[in-house]
Amino acid sequence: MSFEKIPTVPTADEVLDRAFRRAAKKIPEKKNKKKANEEFVQAAYLSVHDKLVAVIQSFPNLSEEPQFYQDIVEIMWTTDRLKKSLGAAGWAARWAKDHRGGLAKDVRYASESNALAARKKAVARLASVVHQIEDDLLFLNEVRNVLRKLPVVEDVFTIVVAGFPNVGKSSFIRRVSSAEPEIASYPFTTKGIIIGHCYAGRQKIQLIDTPGLLDRPGIERNAIERQALSAIVNIADILLFILDPSGHCGYPLDDQLNLLEEVQGIVSVPVLIVANKCDVEILPGYLSMSTGSGEGVEKVLAELLVHRQDWVPEKPGIDQANLL
Repeated sequence: MSFEKIPTVPTADEVLDRAFRRAAKKIPEKKNKKKANEEFVQAAYLSVHDKLVAVIQSFPNLSEEPQFYQDIVEIMWTTDRLKKSLGAAGWAARWAKDHRGGLAKDVRYASESNALAARKKAVARLASVVHQIEDDLLFLNEVRNVLRKLPVVEDVFTIVVAGFPNVGKSSFIRRVSSAEPEIASYPFTTKGIIIGHCYAGRQKIQLIDTPGLLDRPGIERNAIERQALSAIVNIADILLFILDPSGHCGYPLDDQLNLLEEVQGIVSVPVLIVANKCDVEILPGYLSMSTGSGEGVEKVLAELLVHRQDWVPEKPGIDQANLL
């Protein structure tokens, strides 16, 4: 699912301003001021209820979303925190609905001289309740701002590409993708992640590069990055690990092999190891390619796609004990 359509969550004041503007439209239509004040209260309470319900309904049911998105929410805020704020909005919406009739009735049965005062009292109570969930509305908007920038990760056969920077990860994805790969925002890396697609017959294949996460030893990663690694690797059906034996990437081969060993220890999916830049240097014992010239790239892709025959729309997990 794409979360781009989640609308901005209004602040408490914005919810109230909207409600009072709508309610104010009732007054000029009525010659009977007492009746106008009663309808003002009815309309304001109804508007608050409807807006808060719309906020709640704009958020997806995470339990029905792919595990990747559930992991992101858990990592960033915890699902309990999100449920708490959605529940607070629901409480305020129910309060407005439950008290709408009674407070409007107070205005109806007030004397002509006290009708305006009764209306003000009803408005003050409504404002007090909405302001009680101000922090929850601000939090929900924060969540919305992150979710709407997440890449669209589809439930299709997925190849996650790993390795140190400059070994040819993004070049491989560009080589095999049927269209220009998307550079998508991601809350754990300023570089974003690259998502490409190709087709094996009619079957769509997803390729994901993970800069800033799978390109350095675990000892250098903080807790959030390790959990982010879990979220991303959790969507892999196979992991392509690219080595650069030429050293042109700026990292010694020994360091790259150490990272490979770490990655193999934490994933539960097949790992295909490929040495890139075979036009510069060959690494005996490993499948070779050159993303620069294109040599061997199709062979590597074919090796990866062999595993799609066993693919089912359910992602394997990752060994959290080794990861954290």
